[in-house]
Amino acid sequence: MIPSPQNEASNLKADYNLGYVWLISLVAAMGGLLFGWDWVVIGGAKPFFQRYFELTSEAQIGWANSCALIGCLFGALAAGVLSDKFGRKRLLMLAALLFAVTSIGNALAGDFTLFIAWRMLGGVAIGLASSLSPMYIAEVAPAQIRGRLVSLNQLTIVVGVLLAQFINWYLVRNLPTGATDEFIRNSWFGQQGWRWMFGLTAAPAVVFFLGMFLVPESPRWLAKNGKASRARDVLVRIGGERYAGDAMADIQSTLASEEIQHVRFADLLEPKMRRVLVLGVTLAVIQQWCGINVIFNYAEEIFRAAGYDISSVLKNIAWTGSVNLAFTFVALGIVDKAGRRPLMLFGFAGLAAIYFLIGLCYHGGVQGWPMLALVLAAIACYAMSLAPVTWVVISEIFPNRIRGAAMSVAVMALWLACFLLTYTFPMLNAKLGSAGTFWLYGAICVLGVVFIFFKLPETKGKTLEQIEKDLVD
Repeated sequence: MIPSPQNEASNLKADYNLGYVWLISLVAAMGGLLFGWDWVVIGGAKPFFQRYFELTSEAQIGWANSCALIGCLFGALAAGVLSDKFGRKRLLMLAALLFAVTSIGNALAGDFTLFIAWRMLGGVAIGLASSLSPMYIAEVAPAQIRGRLVSLNQLTIVVGVLLAQFINWYLVRNLPTGATDEFIRNSWFGQQGWRWMFGLTAAPAVVFFLGMFLVPESPRWLAKNGKASRARDVLVRIGGERYAGDAMADIQSTLASEEIQHVRFADLLEPKMRRVLVLGVTLAVIQQWCGINVIFNYAEEIFRAAGYDISSVLKNIAWTGSVNLAFTFVALGIVDKAGRRPLMLFGFAGLAAIYFLIGLCYHGGVQGWPMLALVLAAIACYAMSLAPVTWVVISEIFPNRIRGAAMSVAVMALWLACFLLTYTFPMLNAKLGSAGTFWLYGAICVLGVVFIFFKLPETKGKTLEQIEKDLVD
């Protein structure tokens, strides 16, 4: 047992069993790993399945890259509808099974229609995991380290991204430099290599499913659904008897006199709830419209426009994953010290400046390492700020009574925004050019700075119940 750090924002005292808290958080964060892996694997596979399925139009290419996001919307909706009824744990186990099945389905797809269907069903798993993993961690984490633990979910996302990128590169590392489209389409790389990229996702999915047997149900969900004794048992294991008693009192005070077992989505529009819902949805949308995901999903186009051939593109993609991982560790170290507001202001301002420079490079015909350096700088800025902190904030600002439904609405908004971003990039790139497209994303980041400055309160160090009182009461 390790004594809890002192923090004037939270009055809960405990000897936390941090080993246990980190274990169950890490298992739940495996949902993030699968989310990152499944989401990014398509970036490396795209040059090969695109030629295999003979995709030629910008609309086809955009649809192949973005169709999973339709599934994400349904997964996030299912998380809101079902997690308040059946609990967080069982839905995370369902997500693990879907990840395993759909990865095999994509690997075996014989035509483009089947490929799209499996990608969309895999998106349901991403939608479930992206909603439930950070929410579960937020509900079991002590207030003083909640930011760090929820950011652990972002760390596993990044690890999943890097693993997918490394495997993509490893599988095609022997692709001849300057290979023609016809050679790629008819070679092992174009016929089978991309299938292995998708199919290997099943391995961590099985590990995630088995690991979920080790974690308890969320104590806040248990308390909300009339299982106070089981909720207390979980809290005792997390922080001891005194912590469990104080935490249960806080939880029950926020649920008092509420119809807590039958939450409707219409409840989110109550005057007290609407403001916090708008805050969460806006944060989710602008995190996506900052534009970083086009780098992950359209790395081939971005780096080719900067003068790299396909072999160099895959190496550069691996570099982006490595930088993403390194700076996520930076976020883990500072999110509970620096606070949420300063990091998000830094993230939007930093990306705005970097995108302006990227646009200048494209406009001036600059190629090679300066472009790679700027892309890596953008990823570093995002990884230590907007990537983890947005998930931290939207997992902690919603009241206990409506958290499942409200979180699902915010995540649905996030995936809808991501769909629009991903689907429109090829068309924006064709119409505005690479420079104009990145300048557009930079302008959105400037708007993000303004919104965060005026609308986002600081939440670090506070219990979920204290945050609820600050934002809703």
